[in-house]
Amino acid sequence: MNGTTFGLAIALMLILEGLLPLAAPARWREIFQRVSALTDGQIRFFGLAAVGSGLALLLVLL
Repeated sequence: MNGTTFGLAIALMLILEGLLPLAAPARWREIFQRVSALTDGQIRFFGLAAVGSGLALLLVLL
C-alpha cells in the first residue's frame, strides 16, 4: 500500500463518517449521546467488532 492508497482510504472514511451528521444532525447527536452512555467494555467491544470486520474485509479484497 503506497501513500496514495492510504490517503484515498482516509478520504473515503472521512466522507462516510460525515454523511450522517450532514444529512441528519439531530439523529447523529442522539446516537452520540447513546454511545456516551455505554460502558467502556461495551465501547471496546464495538471497537473490536469494527476492527475485526475491517480486517476481514481487507483480507477478502486483497
